[in-house]
Amino acid sequence: MSSPPSDVRSGLTGGEDAPAVGGSPSPAYGGKPLTVAVTGAAGVLGERVAARLVASPGVRKVLALDDRRGDVPGVHWRVLDVRDPAVAERLAGVDVVVHLAMDLGMESDPRARSAYNVRGAQTVLTAAAAAGVNRVVLCTSAMVYGALADNEVPLAEDSELRATEEASLVGDLLEIERLARRAPRAHPGLQVTVLRPAVVVGPGVDTVLTRHFEAPRLLVVAGSRPCWQFCHVDDLATALEYAVLGLVEGEVTVGCDGWLEQEDVEELSGIRRMELPAALALGTAARLHRLGLTPAPAGDLAYTMYPWVVSGSRLHEAGWRPGFTNEQVLGELLAQVSGKHAVAGRRLGGKEAATSLGAAGATVALVGTAALVRRARKRRRI
Repeated sequence: MSSPPSDVRSGLTGGEDAPAVGGSPSPAYGGKPLTVAVTGAAGVLGERVAARLVASPGVRKVLALDDRRGDVPGVHWRVLDVRDPAVAERLAGVDVVVHLAMDLGMESDPRARSAYNVRGAQTVLTAAAAAGVNRVVLCTSAMVYGALADNEVPLAEDSELRATEEASLVGDLLEIERLARRAPRAHPGLQVTVLRPAVVVGPGVDTVLTRHFEAPRLLVVAGSRPCWQFCHVDDLATALEYAVLGLVEGEVTVGCDGWLEQEDVEELSGIRRMELPAALALGTAARLHRLGLTPAPAGDLAYTMYPWVVSGSRLHEAGWRPGFTNEQVLGELLAQVSGKHAVAGRRLGGKEAATSLGAAGATVALVGTAALVRRARKRRRI
């Protein structure tokens, strides 16, 4: 599918129907007011969702569940570990659970992170069924579709999940997707909705994809075709409200309208590209990750090489519209990462940045880690 004109790619369609920046208004809802539990309510996304639901006309009560108390007025806090089966007792009388308690930390131990993420989702689904909850809403990522050269642009919600489990966090997300598919069969009467956002951006959001824009130049792998689509965290919160109210069901994608080509990103950001052969880029990424110098495995590079743009058609059919364009979200991201320096997902301090990213910015992206590799080899010999 060829790219549409730039005004469509970017989502700048304008007109009277263009939403105001900051997210959509609460949707029309004619059902009974709901009691909703939000796990991970002290986190970046969880706080926004809990606050959004407190103000929603369709929600009567919000329970906030986390292992620490957050700062959201109007909610009823329950401090607990979502992996504890006793969570079922806390869900008595709840109509909908929004499960957002996940470890997405770049520096987390991968095994511990996976154990927390998968066990947490499994426990919440089982506990919800035991407590008689009607619906569980999960949030994974559009990364589960995989980033491949032959992906349609945009991808429909029912496209095959072709991601590999090598990429960071994607293995966890794919397992959570499998749990979501099995849950209604194992627990008749339980509905599960899964939201799959594009690259999430917002205050406090720190991922390997947001760190991609902390490099002094944008890494482009020769022969690749990057397409960038973002999702502001406030838009994701409004989309989750639609899912809570049952206005969208099943697998749901969410993001800004359209996408940006690599050339658009470079023009808007003012950051020049550094183009590398695929063998060099992938080989270096794999070696650095194996040495423990970077948190991002080589599989993550695919998400900066090939398209994984989503349509958001089910949300649009329900009346949802994003409050942000791709250009606006990219601008916010660039402001947030200003002054930070990262190489292959590894954030560098001032001294490291001067050493590894200096020399007129020539040591960029993967190439900029050569000094780190040499240092690691030296330490091993000693």
